[in-house]
Amino acid sequence: MRISSSTIVSSVLSAALCMTLTAGACQELSAQTVGVSKKRIPGDSAASALNSLLASAQDATDRKDYAAAAQSYQSYLAQEPDDATVHFQLGYTYTALQRPSDAKSEYEKAIALDPKMEPAYLNLGLTLLDSDPSTAVAALEKAAGLLPDQARPKYLLGVALEKSGQPVPAIEQYQQAEKLDAKDFDIHFALGRSLLKADRATDAEPEFRAALAVHPDSGPAHWGIAQCLKAEKKPDGEAGELAAYLQAQPDDGPARVERASALAALGKNDEALAELDQAAGKGPESLEALRIRSRIFLAQKRYDDEVLVLQKAAALTPQDADIPALLGHVYLEKKNYPDAVKELIIAYKMKPNSNETLGDLVTAEYVSKNYPGALQGLDILSQRETLPLGSWFMRAACYDHLGQKPQALEAYQKFLESNKDQNSDMYFEATARVRELNREIKKR
Repeated sequence: MRISSSTIVSSVLSAALCMTLTAGACQELSAQTVGVSKKRIPGDSAASALNSLLASAQDATDRKDYAAAAQSYQSYLAQEPDDATVHFQLGYTYTALQRPSDAKSEYEKAIALDPKMEPAYLNLGLTLLDSDPSTAVAALEKAAGLLPDQARPKYLLGVALEKSGQPVPAIEQYQQAEKLDAKDFDIHFALGRSLLKADRATDAEPEFRAALAVHPDSGPAHWGIAQCLKAEKKPDGEAGELAAYLQAQPDDGPARVERASALAALGKNDEALAELDQAAGKGPESLEALRIRSRIFLAQKRYDDEVLVLQKAAALTPQDADIPALLGHVYLEKKNYPDAVKELIIAYKMKPNSNETLGDLVTAEYVSKNYPGALQGLDILSQRETLPLGSWFMRAACYDHLGQKPQALEAYQKFLESNKDQNSDMYFEATARVRELNREIKKR
């Protein structure tokens, strides 16, 4: 006669519920209390041998020698194959040994022998969570049903649903778990994360703040709040939360780039550049970092610096039409017209539907004295959009330089008909040219 190992189920349950989502983390947990009685039945050598195996397994588990514990449980089960609890214990040791397939098999055997063993369903779900989350859902649904008053099974079911691409029921499970335990960091954080993924930033923000209330120094919670504020277009708050996050994670270069973007949106360009410089110290600058730098340098009219930044960006993404377009614009600002034309032609060939690029190209061709090219560009633009008043003056000047006097006169007259600023240089020049062209055409 021996003491039944079923007496250990209640002590196993609390330990099982504490298991984390990765098998490796199991080794950091206190082992379950096996609960084998020290009582021996005199004269019953078979029972004594079984009790000795359970005691050895317990001792090995206490020492975190899971390989030795597994051997003892295997020897026990060779004689008592229908003991559901020991199958569960063996599954736990396999989990600690990072042998998920063997653990899964033992948990399934425990469930087959005892369909109401809650921790077996829970651990089976945990074992499958990363490799087969859809199958994990079924096991964790069973665990949650058998433990309706406990938040952890519902939270883990939410994780499995989220991982298996079922965001709506995942959110529902997190919300149910939250009702049962309003002070659980993991639950608040998971709910905030899933709501943010569902484009519900305003709902997600209070969940991340609730998580932060539980762990005030949590960098991930600050990060979550920052992402919500970014979605809500609140760059000031976003920059503050990212600063708090970076206190915990100072080496996170991409986060510094993101904070730089928020600071640049606030016009805090020097602070933004400082963040970009710190991020650059961790390795080559990303394309996003270069884009932010470019915007800042353009605002500060640091054109030489911006050219260098855009050249680096072009090397990273040679197929991006926006970069040569911006580089051409910067060359225009620098009055480097040949290079402006060169870059804008590249950009226009890559993205011919860009009216902004074509407009800059027309200007570059005009100031480069390529009047036929400027006129061709103006003709294309006029078919796409209503051109500003100054385009008539540019068109007139092109015709004028090409000696096409009637066309020039007509264009100057159209400019003057619509021009309201009679004090502008263009107005005086157009007026003078109309008088002269009228005389020249009459002489002909």
